[in-house]
Amino acid sequence: MKYLIAGLGNIGPEYELTRHNIGFLVLDRLADQQGAKFEHGRHAFFTEFKYKGRTIHLIKPTTYMNLSGKAVNYWLKELKIPKENLLVITDDVALPYGKIRLKGKGSAGGHNGLKNIEELTGGQNYARLRFGVGDDYPKGRQVDYVLAPFNKQEMDELVLNMDRAIDATLAFSTIGLARTMNQFN
Repeated sequence: MKYLIAGLGNIGPEYELTRHNIGFLVLDRLADQQGAKFEHGRHAFFTEFKYKGRTIHLIKPTTYMNLSGKAVNYWLKELKIPKENLLVITDDVALPYGKIRLKGKGSAGGHNGLKNIEELTGGQNYARLRFGVGDDYPKGRQVDYVLAPFNKQEMDELVLNMDRAIDATLAFSTIGLARTMNQFN
């Protein structure tokens, strides 16, 4: 069984530790834990590893957030992975910081990366792991907030929260969506 895990974010050092890049950060940590190294590929940095009899492919799109669908669609087809074995990890301002929520489908909720994935893969029927980054920003300043670095308190809790997201990602790949949702939501 093959799985594609897409962590969303923006390339470049200016975005590295920002809230919007939580998908990249989670995959970087997961790859480190598994001894996998990212390589530059078509539309994404990619790596893979074996876990409990599964082959797990990780991608970090190099297309920037708003065009994430280009990379996700390419790698789904290239690796011949069914859409039900796709998990997208992304930030979510509607969830409190550090809270994760796994869903099997749903709307983009105003998230341009998810919107682009829907457009290019043909619908909302793919799993997404939303990582809460909170909503502590003044009206009209959402873009500045998600593109800003984590604050000191958030950084102190980041590793623990990322490890929970990693546990949910590995569970999705082994025990399936429904059981993982019951365990982590």
